[in-house]
Amino acid sequence: MGERIAGAVASLLLVVAAPAAAQDVPTIDTEDASLGGTAVGVRRFHPIVALDIRNGDFARGGYDDDAANLDRVPVHVQAGFAWGLHSDAAGRQDRWVVATSSNGFHTPVAAEKVAPRGWYESNNLLGVVAALGAGVRVGAAYAIKVSPNGVSDTTHELSLTAALDGERGIAALHPSAAVTTRTLGTGGVFTQVAIAPELGLGRGDATLRFPALVGVGWGGFYAAGSGDVTYGSAGVAVTQPFAAGGANWRLRGELLAVVRDDTLRRLGSLDAETATVVPLATVTLALAL
Repeated sequence: MGERIAGAVASLLLVVAAPAAAQDVPTIDTEDASLGGTAVGVRRFHPIVALDIRNGDFARGGYDDDAANLDRVPVHVQAGFAWGLHSDAAGRQDRWVVATSSNGFHTPVAAEKVAPRGWYESNNLLGVVAALGAGVRVGAAYAIKVSPNGVSDTTHELSLTAALDGERGIAALHPSAAVTTRTLGTGGVFTQVAIAPELGLGRGDATLRFPALVGVGWGGFYAAGSGDVTYGSAGVAVTQPFAAGGANWRLRGELLAVVRDDTLRRLGSLDAETATVVPLATVTLALAL
């Protein structure tokens, strides 16, 4: 599977000829609706593809079918786009439609009996984002999360998300926030706030970030009767952007410590990981045009 994915990405690179990066367009994470960005060319329609490998899988701090023990090493394939709808007086895009499909694969276990057994999640998101000036972006997104092999229930989520980027004051911390409610699945509301201060490494455009996040699930968001649940994460991420084949590439390595309260660490199946602190490592290769 890994060889086929790598071959497909390589083929895409060979046939695409895009201009050099000229702007930054938004991305919305399918898991927690956090608002990010990526460098692209000058066109209006921007395909975005990513492949990541993790030591485990945790959704908003909760066990998501893969413990952090390198037992099954989940691989996630993401494909989507940002489509510029409007530009300001200076010609910079400031309104977008954003779509992403993130699909998780791992070695199946005996309990995963429905074909395709190794395809355990598919998170599909459609959203709109607007730049309000002074580094502020806001967005709204709707995500449908399904489990092709039937290991998890289907959920629908509606989210509002925002981010601030800049070089001075609070904007230099790159703060972001998101609020999510489910229209299908458990009730309640999820809120999160995050920062990611950044340092240049002096080697091209390589950067070092220190992401930190606090999330709270209110009123049984994680599971019926779970009440209010809290988790946090903090760590370090190194990103190296580079250009190849006329496209914009990004290689990123991240190491986080995910800290769960007693309620969250006890949720899940009998196979769920119950540690209070979980180490989560991710390596991502992304392509944007």
